[in-house]
Amino acid sequence: MTPEEEAQARTRRLPDIVGPGLRVLFCGINPGLLSAYRGEHFARPGNRFWPALHASGFTPRRYAPAEQHGALALGFGLTNLAGRATARADELAGEELVAGGARLAAKVARYEPRWLAVLGVSAYRVAFADRHAAVGPQQRTLGATRVWVLPSPSGLNAHWPPAALAAEFARLHAAAFPGAPGVHPGGVHPGDVKGARPPAV
Repeated sequence: MTPEEEAQARTRRLPDIVGPGLRVLFCGINPGLLSAYRGEHFARPGNRFWPALHASGFTPRRYAPAEQHGALALGFGLTNLAGRATARADELAGEELVAGGARLAAKVARYEPRWLAVLGVSAYRVAFADRHAAVGPQQRTLGATRVWVLPSPSGLNAHWPPAALAAEFARLHAAAFPGAPGVHPGGVHPGDVKGARPPAV
């Protein structure tokens, strides 16, 4: 991106892809600069979100970020904890995450997805004041909506390699779509990856 494009990205907000009747509402931490500039969730080439969705069975093929509106037909939506676009999520202040958690809870109350999947355990701990949270399903619920914390799919998250990330997504898929095929050819089942659940980061 050029400096001019980055400056524009910092002033933009990334619209939600959300509606009623969702099996899963995926919630990122906040938009990256490229995502905000393009208006596409998880648009950075090194981000593993879209590959993990396909490998775990959420999409029938690997979707490009520009195809994000197809998510609703597949039963899932996309939002973010914080709306401000940054180059890195650690540029956000804790107060932004806490405020984002309150907005997210209101959004969940409005749309009532079966599952809320927060992509980033550290951000979840701050946003929901739960310092002991770990990756996986949570005891907390938001009304009738259950909560699952997933690892951040950012390429900077070296603690979760692609296969382990996809395996955790597959665990959520199995819970959200019981009885549905868990993976597509070339994908992974939750138990297929030895040590598929590294320490939460």
